[in-house]
Amino acid sequence: MNNEEELKKIKDEILGCNKCSLRKLRDENNYFPVIGQGNHNADILFIGEAPGKNEAKTGVPFCGASGRILDELLISVGIKREDVYVTNILKDRPPNNRDPEGPEIELCIPYLRSQIELIKPKVICTLGRYSMEVVMKHFGLADKLETIGKMHGKEFEKDGIKILPLYHPAVAVYNGNMKETLKSDFQTLKKYMK
Repeated sequence: MNNEEELKKIKDEILGCNKCSLRKLRDENNYFPVIGQGNHNADILFIGEAPGKNEAKTGVPFCGASGRILDELLISVGIKREDVYVTNILKDRPPNNRDPEGPEIELCIPYLRSQIELIKPKVICTLGRYSMEVVMKHFGLADKLETIGKMHGKEFEKDGIKILPLYHPAVAVYNGNMKETLKSDFQTLKKYMK
């Protein structure tokens, strides 16, 4: 099977998944799971925490205000959004935008792991503190964890993959001064583009 077929299998599994209460919320609100979007052979993979309301309504990751900032940051380093892959740890929206819970992460992380294995990115960019913590722990780098304020823009490596913690684009929605910090951190990505 090729990459496309394997990723479609993951999509089908997520569409049929009813292992946790987030599926009930999906059905009650006519939400979509947010599986991921972009280049299935991307060198750069972005991982957020979980879909927000706009994302759940459309099935598209980072399509609201945070998504506009993400697009702007990508453009600032000459990267097209269609050349990267964007996904989340959770594929369904938690109620009231609460943080993902441990059991939900445990049920969803195999999907993310499979996406990483199939896409084979050179660098994984975590968007926000929560994503950073989950991904660093998943890659056996929990001993390197500090606050996002200390880790943002620094590269870590495990199994030949670079991990680059970044602030969540939403910080620039609420604090315009953070946009320059984000733009500076995004400069690191230039070296990963073909």
